[in-house]
Amino acid sequence: MTRIPYVCLGWLMVSLGLIGAFVPLMPTTIFLILASWFFARSSPRLEAWLLDHPHFGSTLRAWNETGAVPGPAKVMACLGMTASFGLFLIGTHPALWLAAVVAASMLASAVYVVSRPSPRKTTIERSGDDCSCC
Repeated sequence: MTRIPYVCLGWLMVSLGLIGAFVPLMPTTIFLILASWFFARSSPRLEAWLLDHPHFGSTLRAWNETGAVPGPAKVMACLGMTASFGLFLIGTHPALWLAAVVAASMLASAVYVVSRPSPRKTTIERSGDDCSCC
């Protein structure tokens, strides 16, 4: 009963992830992690396709195995959050309380990302791909 909606949501996440690969400040990895989660519950074949992807596979496997985030991805995530907050301030001129709430949310997100372990070298070596930033 939930298989079809999960497959559809998985493909939606893949689509958003692909858009994020080309649109600045839009994330890629989180959408692909979500796609992997949806596919794991609906289609082992699609999950395997995503985990074996030559560009994104090692990063997704590292997340699935240990919750690991590569160092360059941590840096890019923090830089993206900082840039987004700057654009938010410049573009909206929010009230002080709103700016503080958004800043606290982004800071909490950054702390979470930075606190994730880095992937073991064997996870990346095993895949043969060289993507360490997405």
